[in-house]
Amino acid sequence: MPSYSIIENFEVHKNNRFLEIAEALKPELLHKEIKAEKEIMVGKDRQMRTVITEEHPIENLYAKSLKRDDTVFVDFGDHAVGYVTLELSKTGSHQDAPVYFYLKFGERLEEMTDKTADYDGWLSRGWIQEEYIHVDVLPAKVKLPRRYSFRYMELRVIDTSAKFQLKIDGISCDTVSAVDMESVKPVDFGDPLLNQIDLVSRKTLKECMQDVFEDGPKRDRRMWLGDLRLQARANYYTFKNYDLAKRCMYIFAGLLFNEGKLSACVFTEPEMEPDDTYLLDYALFFSSVLLDYYEATDDLETLRDLYDVAIDQIRIAMTQLNEKNVVEDLGDAFWCFLDWGDGLNKQAGATAVLIYCIRYGIRLAKILDKQEDISWLEEKQAMLKEAAVKEFWDEELGMFVSGPDRQASWATQIWMILARVFDKETNCKLIHHVMEVNPRIRMVTPYMYHHYIDALIRCDEKELALEEMKRYWGEMIRDGADTFWELYNPYNREESPYGSSMVNSYCHAWSCTPTYFLRKFYMDNEK
Repeated sequence: MPSYSIIENFEVHKNNRFLEIAEALKPELLHKEIKAEKEIMVGKDRQMRTVITEEHPIENLYAKSLKRDDTVFVDFGDHAVGYVTLELSKTGSHQDAPVYFYLKFGERLEEMTDKTADYDGWLSRGWIQEEYIHVDVLPAKVKLPRRYSFRYMELRVIDTSAKFQLKIDGISCDTVSAVDMESVKPVDFGDPLLNQIDLVSRKTLKECMQDVFEDGPKRDRRMWLGDLRLQARANYYTFKNYDLAKRCMYIFAGLLFNEGKLSACVFTEPEMEPDDTYLLDYALFFSSVLLDYYEATDDLETLRDLYDVAIDQIRIAMTQLNEKNVVEDLGDAFWCFLDWGDGLNKQAGATAVLIYCIRYGIRLAKILDKQEDISWLEEKQAMLKEAAVKEFWDEELGMFVSGPDRQASWATQIWMILARVFDKETNCKLIHHVMEVNPRIRMVTPYMYHHYIDALIRCDEKELALEEMKRYWGEMIRDGADTFWELYNPYNREESPYGSSMVNSYCHAWSCTPTYFLRKFYMDNEK
């Protein structure tokens, strides 16, 4: 369990004007009813992976009478986010007791065979999508009040009585999203796998676009700044819902805390409230989010409104430099994200993110002709680049290292490339050297893989980037993904940073960006 960088004496400083702008941009969610498609039987194959052993038309289920300990599984045919309704009745004699049943919802098939009683992760087990329900009088239409993110559903009858049985007459879901899949024109990339990757990317993004850009509709169902940056980029090349991106920026900027810091994430219910967690890299990314939005919309008024918030995050980060002019290493505390992964040292990567975001700050300042800020930012950028090479470059290894143990990781190299600490020719040599050496501390999330693909493209390795997208996200599809996952290790599909994959998110915002890369860099009408 990570040690969170929780702010002491946490104080929220609200900008009511910003929050009023955000509230006016709140979307009216689109609703679409879908129905359960099939009854399925599930079991284990020889490799002990969960598989569908039989499938039948849903009418097969609706013809059954269910008694104590009967269990049925339902497949909706595709990932859904919404509110489930069960139409229930009975057979047999008069209902002389409540019907008592258990429901479980899963984004992937394996969740149907997980034994939730065995859960021992460090995140709340409340994230596991399961319910125990009593119905006193049948027939009944049971509308579940909680929103679910799922494709599969299990129903197990705990008890009826000896006199009657439960009958299911219908199962449907009122799906919700701020956008509609049909609003985006499909693109033929000349490769069926790439077309599927683009489709699943868009589906992932759509499911996470609710009242705000959520990081995951199953978990955490809130807005993280690092996820927002990647979601917004994908959105600009697909759904083009500029108002939702603008809304999210104003929410973050309207809920600053101590010293003008941006929170790593914002809770949206029962009211907007910043989390008391500060992540250096996430706060810095606000400059990138703001510039991306401006370039997509030419909305100069929003840029003027939010400019100071973006630049202030850079000023705050500059106070965290040590005497060598690199970011102070705070060890294992949750002070900078970069990537999940045991033992990843964040010092060099955090310094590189700061350099990267200063570049965005300079571009913002130039648009508004902020000459004093331009001079200050350019001076700090040059100082940081020089310090990063002096402190972190290991000539013998031919890579950047990080922390007291001089750790070489994929994340450190990728962020140094994106920060343009070296020129493009040197960066190209570095990325190939890293691929050849394959440092022990590897990438474990689609979030980090996004930056790897970005680095390859910036090194003019577009074809290699395409192959890596097909290898990583394509393998996820071959492993059954309807939407892309929070974490994916092809060699360990049950890997989890939380102690158990039962609370992993299998529809996660930061994994949606192949559609951004494909549509920006691999279409004839490049933007």
